[in-house]
Amino acid sequence: MPGVHKKIVVLAGDGIGPEVTAAATQVLEDCAEAFGHRFELLPHAFGGVAIDAFGTPLPQETLSACRAADATLLGAVGGPKWEVLPLDQRPEAGLLGLRRGLGLFINLRPLRLRESLRKISPLRIERIVNCDLEIVRELAGDIYFGRHSTAMEAGVEVARDEAVYSVPEVERVARYAFQRAAQRRGHLTSIDKHNILATSVLWRKTVVAIAKKYPNVTLDHQYVDNAAMQLVLRPEQFDVILTSNMFGDILSDEAAALAGSIGLIPSMSIGETPKGALYEPIHGSAPTLAGKDAANPLGTIFSVCMMLRESFGLRAEADWIERGVDRVLDRGSRTTDIADDPKQVVPTSVFLEQLRKELSENLRPTEQHGWGV
Repeated sequence: MPGVHKKIVVLAGDGIGPEVTAAATQVLEDCAEAFGHRFELLPHAFGGVAIDAFGTPLPQETLSACRAADATLLGAVGGPKWEVLPLDQRPEAGLLGLRRGLGLFINLRPLRLRESLRKISPLRIERIVNCDLEIVRELAGDIYFGRHSTAMEAGVEVARDEAVYSVPEVERVARYAFQRAAQRRGHLTSIDKHNILATSVLWRKTVVAIAKKYPNVTLDHQYVDNAAMQLVLRPEQFDVILTSNMFGDILSDEAAALAGSIGLIPSMSIGETPKGALYEPIHGSAPTLAGKDAANPLGTIFSVCMMLRESFGLRAEADWIERGVDRVLDRGSRTTDIADDPKQVVPTSVFLEQLRKELSENLRPTEQHGWGV
């Protein structure tokens, strides 16, 4: 593919966010140089650091920049420093505001176990050997975006959080999930609590109706509690999982544990089109690791790979980066969270240095396609 020019907003955020985004953007710059692209990286304040500087976790300038960009890369937000603030003023409120402001309503989290890291999974190898799934999570509805209230009733403090879904909200995420399943192994599992919740009754009815338009995709349903158990007992049964905002938040973190570390998992949040999508690792800001050169940058680096594939159509470039990561892992280098032997542990900066060396030494020209891997 001829060289492309893309504008990417970088929201480093809080805690280890600046460290992991620095590693990922360095890989992006190496990719641009190697393949003849131009990635314009535009840093902006977001999260706790934005609260400190501007009094809000999501400054208007940041939101406007994200709206104008081809994609946004986010590190992490939050930390104990800001937990004393009201809920609607904390760094996490900025994340909800960013999703709303960019019109993002679908979150995709892939889980594929890397051969060299199977030992760190808490499951026996025979249970995870064929684990390769995607979780499609609705991102703009449910209890996170419903009304929240606290009041005194009969002398007792009572809190309420409202979960709301409409048919169109379920339809749009269901269509996307069916399309992903059709491109993979043709199996979609919809997760709900149909026996208890009104939102789940609506969810299942809507998903079943959408399924008629995808006859080549097999649909089944699981209650969320059973799905949580099945992810541990037989994760290989899943191809694409479709679920609501809150259930997806919980299940995708559980699924990440199968890989051995939440620091390995990337994610993509999109709206109507891949343009303007938000890419981020699913881990938190890990403030106790900040500044120690110990954070795992792979969730962010893999998020960059998703960006290259999903938003920019640059599959060869994404493959090149992932193969480089695998070669570094195969040689035994690990950050502390994915090491099964203390002798394997290297600082974040050393891991990045090794990855960059692998990438530079394994790019070669091909007559048919220009630069390739």
